[in-house]
Amino acid sequence: MEMKKLKTPYAYIINTVVLAAILVLGNMLFAGGALNRATKSVILQCGVYSIMAVSLNICTGYLGQLPLGHAGFMAVGAYAGALFWKAVPGLPTPVAIVCGILIAGLAASLFGVIIGVPALRLKGDYLAIITLGFGEIIRIAIINLPDITGGTPGLLNVPKYTNFTVTFLCLVVCCFVVHNLMHSRHGRAILAIRDNEIAADCCGINLTAYKVFAFALSAFFAGVAGAVYAGLQGSLFPKSFDFMASINVLVMVVLGGMGSMTGSIIAATVLTALPLIMQSFNSFRMVVYSLLLIMVMIFKPSGLLGHKDFSMTKTIEYFMNFKAIRARKKEVAPDA
Repeated sequence: MEMKKLKTPYAYIINTVVLAAILVLGNMLFAGGALNRATKSVILQCGVYSIMAVSLNICTGYLGQLPLGHAGFMAVGAYAGALFWKAVPGLPTPVAIVCGILIAGLAASLFGVIIGVPALRLKGDYLAIITLGFGEIIRIAIINLPDITGGTPGLLNVPKYTNFTVTFLCLVVCCFVVHNLMHSRHGRAILAIRDNEIAADCCGINLTAYKVFAFALSAFFAGVAGAVYAGLQGSLFPKSFDFMASINVLVMVVLGGMGSMTGSIIAATVLTALPLIMQSFNSFRMVVYSLLLIMVMIFKPSGLLGHKDFSMTKTIEYFMNFKAIRARKKEVAPDA
């Protein structure tokens, strides 16, 4: 029996309809009285850290490198976007949001190139140490520039532009760009570098160029997440972008599955929401959090989804070919 495939235009239409439905439903819940203020904040923070996890997955899951200063790029984006919004308060809200997020992403990607060119000549533990150092340099620079960044007391009165629509669309764009990149020849080159750098170099792949490109793209979306975070919190403090913030994002990527966007989003949602939901059990919440991580690493060391990603198109095709798949299984199965 011939297997049916969903044509590309229909696949895009179905995905667009599903995403539009989620966006409309989310806005209805936020606009109505179904969600309280704390729940709304948790959902938006889950969106922010989902963007962060997907962006770090570009370097860790797809490129195969181990950077530990990702919170530094988030800090650059957060402060760049916040300073822009404070400097031009008269812009129309949609224009201000788009410009602020783009400026945040570009500023972070610039730092990604500056840091990536020397750092990506190293690998393994050395790359982790040097990126950790750069992340701390960015945080210390923020503290020591009080006239610009507000220093330790923080940058206050940032316009709160972040809502469900902004967060959701930024996450969708991030996933769309990463998905299409990984299914292009550039994505295959990045995966080849992850699997075997020597073989990739022998095949003519420019290792430095692709490493820096992936690192800068990862930094860009970290900067986008930073701008969304700034618009959500309304104030920024250097301690929010310390070493532990980078480690938390790395844990999300490893827990979800290195190379899986869906896994990164699920892990970021769980690990962001769990401590906030369990605040009333303050004495035990970190114990539960730690036990969850230990159990997943013991029973599923490859992460929740490994390298797998959810695909609406493949799900529909599975149901379209359900009878054919069952028939093939019966043919392959040995006779009783």
